[in-house]
Amino acid sequence: MTQTPETPSDLARAPRIFLVAAEPSGDALAGDLMDALRALRPDVEIAGVGGPEMARRGALSPFDISELSVFGLFDGLKIINLVHQRAQETADAAKAFEADAVILIDSWGFMLRAAWKLREVLPDTPLIKYVAPQVFAARRERAKVAADTFDHLLAIHPFDAPYFTEHGMDVTFVGNPALERDLSGDGPAFRARHGVAETDPLLLILFGSRKSELTRLFPRFADAVKRLKADRPGLKFVTPLASSIAAQAQEMIAAEPAFADLIVVESDERRDAFHAADAALACSGTVTLELARLGVPTVAAYRLGWLAWAAARFFLMKSKYISLANIAADEMLIPEHVQTRCRGDVLAQSVGELLDDAGRRADVSKRLREVTEHMRGAGGSPSVNAAQAILGLVTS
Repeated sequence: MTQTPETPSDLARAPRIFLVAAEPSGDALAGDLMDALRALRPDVEIAGVGGPEMARRGALSPFDISELSVFGLFDGLKIINLVHQRAQETADAAKAFEADAVILIDSWGFMLRAAWKLREVLPDTPLIKYVAPQVFAARRERAKVAADTFDHLLAIHPFDAPYFTEHGMDVTFVGNPALERDLSGDGPAFRARHGVAETDPLLLILFGSRKSELTRLFPRFADAVKRLKADRPGLKFVTPLASSIAAQAQEMIAAEPAFADLIVVESDERRDAFHAADAALACSGTVTLELARLGVPTVAAYRLGWLAWAAARFFLMKSKYISLANIAADEMLIPEHVQTRCRGDVLAQSVGELLDDAGRRADVSKRLREVTEHMRGAGGSPSVNAAQAILGLVTS
């Protein structure tokens, strides 16, 4: 049965919460969660494994999480020894902190192994999974594994719970934090700073946050940009780089003639860039949901290693779409070009159709905003909901 724990008003001592985030998207969720926990319980003590968002709030990670940011079974196998080592270090850090609960955020493969190590050293400490594996799309068997491994699930989609409750797992639906995050920005100011005229078409290029995503998508995006430039000499391009790939991406961009005039900005200008753009070419992921919230017409792309793709394509995938906005709308609002269709010519054509049709962009923008508003649902802030559930579970 789905549960919604309440937070007690006074506790015997300050709760000690250990957060684990292994990727930039999880680190962002952890940062929001830390803010919410402290707002509800100013005396809460927080430590954990994470990235710059957690560090900025005072929780310094014992190791660099960027080395764990890979996607797919076969990419994961390449670093399996490192994963086991970091999972053990995570468990040891949580034990040293004397955690009252451990929150394992997203990143299924690493979090599963970390949970196994945590169970060995902290057998009585609640292990709370924040963000369910996407069993609605693939690998339904993970629901039972999650129920056998974790003590509670904080689900971000309203359609998650039944997959897990049927295996006896307690679930709290908290909402999707990506739909609450502050995405305010100043598009005209961004254009003025970077010499982009109000009438110049501007395309966002988003390579993803994993190094494997960058290396697989970069040549396809470069080819698409070269083709788009040939037909639209006035088109401008901008890329806000995730910190996890920034150094490598800068080197690759500098060596690629197609990106000679690409406007490269850091994460502090990301939201302004989103507001300034007419359309986006993006690595499929959380960012496409953020763009959908702002009504930015987007073309999504993704590539896996070939063995991982074959396994996903023929044995694992259950959903028609990979973008959450498309899944929620049950229609292709965001064109998706995956694997064999993730080619420069296909991407250029798809983006070009958006850039050349202002009416279509306006219609898509309106629908994307409507869908994400529907996905937000009723209730309070997802991060506050998650914080309330955690404190309720720790102090019950």
